[in-house]
Amino acid sequence: MIPTTLPPFKKLHWLERDIELTRRADGSMILRSRVPLQAYPTHIPSLLHKWADERPEHTWLAQRRGPQGDWLKISYAQARATVNALTQALLDLGAGPDKPVAILSGNSLEHALMTFAAMQAGAPAAPVSPAYSLLSQDHVKLRYIFELIRPAVVLVQDGPPFAKALAALDLRGVTLVHVERAPAGLPSRAYAELAATTPTPAVAAAVAALTPDSVGKLLFTSGSTGMPKAVINTQRMMCANMAMSLQTRAPAAGDDPPVYLDWLPWNHTMGGNATFHTLLGHGGTLYIDEGRPLPGAFDTTLRNLREVSPTTFSNVPAGYAMLATALEHDDDLARRFFARLSLLSYGGATLSDDLYRRMQALAVQYTGQRIVFFTGWGSTETAPTATSTYWETERVGLIGLPHPGVELKLVPAGPKYEARLRGVIVTPGYHRQPELTKAAFDEEGFYKIGDAATFVDPDDPAQGLVFAGRVVEDFKLQSGTFVHVGPLRVAAIAASSPVIQDALVAGQDKAYVALLAWPNLQACRQLAGKPEATFDELMRDATVRGRLRDGLAAHNAAQTGSSQRIHRVLLMVEPPSIDGNELTDKGYINQRAALHRRAALVQQLYAEPPGEPVIVIGD
Repeated sequence: MIPTTLPPFKKLHWLERDIELTRRADGSMILRSRVPLQAYPTHIPSLLHKWADERPEHTWLAQRRGPQGDWLKISYAQARATVNALTQALLDLGAGPDKPVAILSGNSLEHALMTFAAMQAGAPAAPVSPAYSLLSQDHVKLRYIFELIRPAVVLVQDGPPFAKALAALDLRGVTLVHVERAPAGLPSRAYAELAATTPTPAVAAAVAALTPDSVGKLLFTSGSTGMPKAVINTQRMMCANMAMSLQTRAPAAGDDPPVYLDWLPWNHTMGGNATFHTLLGHGGTLYIDEGRPLPGAFDTTLRNLREVSPTTFSNVPAGYAMLATALEHDDDLARRFFARLSLLSYGGATLSDDLYRRMQALAVQYTGQRIVFFTGWGSTETAPTATSTYWETERVGLIGLPHPGVELKLVPAGPKYEARLRGVIVTPGYHRQPELTKAAFDEEGFYKIGDAATFVDPDDPAQGLVFAGRVVEDFKLQSGTFVHVGPLRVAAIAASSPVIQDALVAGQDKAYVALLAWPNLQACRQLAGKPEATFDELMRDATVRGRLRDGLAAHNAAQTGSSQRIHRVLLMVEPPSIDGNELTDKGYINQRAALHRRAALVQQLYAEPPGEPVIVIGD
């Protein structure tokens, strides 16, 4: 427990926790907020027009460009003018409700403007993970998506890197658009040409025709089913979710518009909806961060943070591990980072207690106050955030409480509950896949998200819910004892901090639990004092192995049952595979698919006697 003598949190205006819990005779429960959902706009593009009228010169988007990497900034007024021009171009090219606009490349100024133009034209924007084009070797998922949505227009930032992927597609009847260079051997129109189109009254008519039921985006999720599903995101879903986010933490009167520096990909619902739309709802400024929470790539984020002081900062736990280390060793960077910061946010995995304490110590050092760590929970099918931690909480690992307008159904599933969702933010279904749509909902119309949760305190639901893993992940040991993968995975990563970044929990029909784990290479190099060490050198390093062994041994000593103890660990170098279905849409590791794909490593993990790479953990 954190002492009460610590400085207070920086003050924010949180939603009231007025929660209603209805218990049913079958053991299920319905959890909802009594606070009504505030009014929200008809469609997302209306927000661009609102701020272009009210703050025409205010910067909306910025991205580094040119040989010196200077920030190229686009104001709300400039953005509206370009979006209107692109809208006319898309209408001329035949884009519309049944002819989406596919975007194959990552976050960029042009990506954002084309997305809004597509929505204004009434054509779903369909951002596709660049990994399906650039990392995949067979392009099977890309071809599947292409046939599923049949786009009228395809946008790529730079043609040559996408040439191989584009060659794998049937582009007959499709207009290919490039921003920088055209792909060799393929007819392609320049983005600049489309952006110079003169709008006609057809643009205003198209915008006026948008309704809450208009499909704004098709976002893709593969999860555990292998092939992507195209999740319908209506304007109502996205606008309501944006309103919920604004309602949970309202700005104080007189606050400046928020400033974000963010790398989360827009083909994913968290970056493209939760972050992007919330920022737009506030009329703030988004600096596009081309860094990543990976060794070497995070240097780009640090460079950006030396120039941009965010008001809200979000990252995955691996990013915070790198950030905390950098801030602890760079006073100027820390001063810049905390200059106007009011909120920290994390997602993708549970933040460890160690990282939480380190970031709070830095916040106190540079601001005199602690800063709330905020997180939420949901999926692509819920636009995405259905619950969040909209109060000052010390605890990490929570998924919070339902937003206004959301009903959360909790169905008993052993010692935890299967969570299901109903409300204005839930998708009407999957594009051209009615059988999958039908299977996704229960008899009462609740979306079966597939996650499990438990109460912090069953007698006081207002304390919130804790994420308890995927319903399908749990398995039995040889003894018949159930292993609850979600909580154990989180506890193991926290106990071994900072060595492990993520892990697979193995042990089905085995005598004990073991881990296949991905190391945090940067943290391991710092532990070992070897900044240039290779993976193999780090895996043999006594300090790294000792820290991992000691942390998990301490975890084991605190457990009472075999299902909660980790007996062996094998560290892996190969990252989760896109083609191998090892990543879900929410950024979680697909346990079943990854363990199946890495069956040879599981065999090595349980070999007798264990080989030298396997780390054996004591109690």
